[in-house]
Amino acid sequence: MTRGYGLHGVFLGTHAVAEGAVTPRQLKAGLYRRLLRNVYADPRLEADHQLHARAAALLMPPDAALGGRSAATWFGAPFASATEPVVVLAPPDSAWLGPRGVRVHRTTIGADDVQTVDHDVRVTSPLRTAWDVATLEIVPTAVAMLDGMVRAGCLDLAALAWLHETSRGRWRASRVGTALPLVDGRSESPPESWVRVACVRAGLPAPVPQFVVVAGGEFLGRVDLAWPEARLVVEYEGPHHFDGLQIRQDDRRYARLVAAGWRVIRLSAADLRDMDAVVSRIAQALREASSAG
Repeated sequence: MTRGYGLHGVFLGTHAVAEGAVTPRQLKAGLYRRLLRNVYADPRLEADHQLHARAAALLMPPDAALGGRSAATWFGAPFASATEPVVVLAPPDSAWLGPRGVRVHRTTIGADDVQTVDHDVRVTSPLRTAWDVATLEIVPTAVAMLDGMVRAGCLDLAALAWLHETSRGRWRASRVGTALPLVDGRSESPPESWVRVACVRAGLPAPVPQFVVVAGGEFLGRVDLAWPEARLVVEYEGPHHFDGLQIRQDDRRYARLVAAGWRVIRLSAADLRDMDAVVSRIAQALREASSAG
């Protein structure tokens, strides 16, 4: 028998039971996906971080708001995983602890810091979201999210810089100052941002994200990161690059780059587990390019 789903979206189990839309037995039987304590969802919905954030929004007090990495999913940076805690901002005097899977950050929330998305979900504004991302996340993660927000047109970097300049002494303001000069909205994925940040923080020249390589008037490709003067390219290969057809296409593209005098470093997710080694490979390639003149 095909199971039917009478409820759609995200809902509170107790409310659904009280309204007769579902029975406790159906909830316990797993007909609906449990996201947080007493919060369920249609199992056909993708169980990503934003869905879990929607679940937290049903539980949080009316003076709280989704913030940081969780709010960023609405502003061009849906990079937090489904297993990472949802970030909720609550006033300093809030007694709400949140259920397991929710991280409550107590802080002052201004009237201009909050907006509503998707009709009824309270999230921090893009500017406040960017500030909290920079203060709550480690630098590489923060920069990747800020890159995404800038690329999506959701974040005015000048406004964030002004906020930082006028907020000296504010909690963790120095972290914002660290992240700001590293942000580059041309990066198109977190791995690109992570590698770029690691290189710059190690003292290497900053690479150009999404660089277009042209040789003899021929377009050879748009690459993730490039050091044009050194004719060095770094490409991150995600899971889709390991498809048979994609592998052949990548090999042909890289062969054209090499034939035109470019050196190509190919990175996978496994490589990024040792970022020091990645930076060492890039530094060595830059030294070799410099020695070659």
